[in-house]
Amino acid sequence: MLELAILGLLQESPMHGYELRKELAAKLGAIRAAISYGSLYPTLRRLQAAGWITEAAETPATAEEVPALTTRRGRVVYKITAEGKERFAQLIGQAGPETYDDTGFGVHFAFFARTDQATRLRILEGRRRKIEERREGLRDVLGRAAERLDAYTLELQRHGLDACEREVRWLEELIANERSGRAPMVPQAGTVGGRRDNDSPPPPGESRKERP
Repeated sequence: MLELAILGLLQESPMHGYELRKELAAKLGAIRAAISYGSLYPTLRRLQAAGWITEAAETPATAEEVPALTTRRGRVVYKITAEGKERFAQLIGQAGPETYDDTGFGVHFAFFARTDQATRLRILEGRRRKIEERREGLRDVLGRAAERLDAYTLELQRHGLDACEREVRWLEELIANERSGRAPMVPQAGTVGGRRDNDSPPPPGESRKERP
């Protein structure tokens, strides 16, 4: 998934590692993009060795862009190659079980604008099945073992069930839009995805906090 995300971002413009890390956080969310330099740079080296990215230039690094416990050095700027674009197209077209998990779905969904409609629909339907299975598992726990759970564990299970139910509704709306050829609604002021903020679904795999 990190490979897919890096190749997708470098199609937008060349970037150095610090910029990539920031863009990953902005595009995918802080939870999914809690990527350390220890995982980012080995992936960049692997992509470069495969011929999917190449070094474009080197610019001076500022103090805040130098990872802790490392020396201050120039920033290597990476750009995607023609082979890298082919690799991205191959990865973005995949719709296997790995694309239904929280991380896989989040990364693929971030690049849905570059994904064909049939693949988007397969991923959305697979994700819905995944969350429905998770929801039924939580319902089963609450139905069979609720009396054996302490109040906090019980509340946590209910919280997870609520998040699953809201995500299923969100996915069903997206699936209906895909089947009818409609794109998601453009957000307006005070809304998220065309809804009021308080009614908006949580990001995949996350839960909405209560708002006043």
